Formats: sequence, structure tokens, C-alpha cells
Amino acid sequence: QVQLVESGGGLVQAGGSLRLSCVASGVSFTRYTLGWFRQAPGKEREFVAAITWRSDSTYYADSVKGRFTISRDNTKNTVYLQMNSLKPEDTAVYYCTARYMSAYTTFASGYDSWGQGTQVTVSS
Repeated sequence: QVQLVESGGGLVQAGGSLRLSCVASGVSFTRYTLGWFRQAPGKEREFVAAITWRSDSTYYADSVKGRFTISRDNTKNTVYLQMNSLKPEDTAVYYCTARYMSAYTTFASGYDSWGQGTQVTVSS
């Protein structure tokens, strides 16, 4: 399994930006499809974005398309989530996740490893 550690969360005003980072260790990083999910209080964990292991294709939830960008730096074993034009409804704990040599999925159960999460709070 891969160990994932997120950072970069915080408090930001609506319309602002944050960049989340997730560092992976102990793995062949390039063989993992990486994703970001989020979970707000009282809600289920939901898919946000993913970047695939072979082609670096990216996928987004409709709610963040055009505002969020996922990217990876294989030299640093790091995946990023750039979040712009943040809205109060983006408030949640954001989780980094990884899936070994597989296509992306929007189902949380399809991922093998998870980070501990980082809190993002957007004030109105």
C-alpha cells in the first residue's frame, strides 16, 4: 500500500484559492491513478478529481469543473489540487487517494489507499 500525506488546507474567503498537496511514499508512484475526494459534515464522501497513471488524463466532478485542476509531479511523488473561485459549498475535508494500475473511478470503494485528510473551509 501507498502512504499518502495531504497538506495545504485552511480557511479562505469565497472567491479565493488554495492548493492542496499530497505526497506518496513507498511506491512506484507512476503506476498509480490518483484522486481527490471530499466529505462535508453529514454527507457521503464524494469524488472531486482524478489523474490517471498511464496517460495523465484528468477527470472532474461537474461541481468543480473549470475551477479545480489536478496535476502530478512524478519527480516529487506528489499530486496537487489547485482550487480557484472557491465557494462555501466547497467546505469539506479533502482526501487524497490512490489506485494501483487502474483506470479512475468515482466510487470511493475503488481506491486502495487514503490519506488522513485536510480541512478546507470557505467563508461567505
